[in-house]
This record gives sequence, C-alpha cells and structure tokens, in this order.
Amino acid sequence: MKSQDDISEKRLEPAKLFSTTELIFLFIGSFGLAFAVLTDTIAVIGRHLNIALLGSIEIVQASIVLLASGAIVAATKHGNHARVRILTDRLNPALSARLNYFTALISTIYSLLMAVGCAWVIWEVWTEHERSEILHIPLAWLRLLLLVALVSVSAYFLCSRFGVSKK
Repeated sequence: MKSQDDISEKRLEPAKLFSTTELIFLFIGSFGLAFAVLTDTIAVIGRHLNIALLGSIEIVQASIVLLASGAIVAATKHGNHARVRILTDRLNPALSARLNYFTALISTIYSLLMAVGCAWVIWEVWTEHERSEILHIPLAWLRLLLLVALVSVSAYFLCSRFGVSKK
C-alpha cells in the first residue's frame, strides 16, 4: 500500500489539448446527455401535471446515440474502457504488453466490423428516408454519426498500441 508521501510526490501532468475529432464528439455527447436529461425532466413534470410530452422516448433514444457516440470516442482515446486485469497483472511485463497489443488488434477488428455493419445498414436504408414514428426524426444521420464514431474508435485502438501518435 502506498504511503501518503508517495502519493503527494506524484506529479500531475499538465492538461493536454483535445484533438479536433475528440472535441467534436465531446460536444456531441454533451449535447446528447443534456438534451436527454432535459427531455426526461420535462416529460416527468408533464406526467405529474397530466400533460403528455409526445415523442419524449424518441427524443431520448436519439439523444442516446449522440451520447454513446461521444462517450465511446472519448473512452477509447483516453484508454478508459473497463478492463479485467486479473490475469495480465500476474504476468511478466513483456507478455502483458504482447497481450495488450493482441487485445488492441481484436478491438480494432471488432469496431471495424461494427462500422462495416453500420455502413451496410446505412447503404440499404438511405433512400428509404427512415424516420421515427411520432416525431419523424431522421435515423440515417444518427446512423452516419455512429459510423464515424466507430471508425474513429478503430483508429484510436490501432494508434494506441501500434506506435502512432494519438491526435
């Protein structure tokens, strides 16, 4: 266990500037979270006043796409995904580093496959002008945002473990 002296001697790194991609997704995700909270708050107050906010669920669902896209890009950029290190903490550093490269490669492939699937769905339904039921929110643009987020995640995973600068 670390003593208080060890903790106080640790120096804090200066704040790093956000990359343009990360900043865009940070704003998109923040807007999605704020809009979802605001919509749900108004809907709950409306229910208590017997005033229905039609389409509040659709608004929250669309906001979740914004929120999730921003969050996954930010988490990947900073390496903050949930990880279980029961095994890797007990291995020697060289083997642990090799396993980290392997997991980064698998994560890159997985997110690229998700992006390909998303692109496929976009391709199939783009001309159908798919919209939500009550408010007619266009879904194609939300899918397009998710596609860009997945491609960004793939790039960050690839760059994080294979020596390319994370910008």
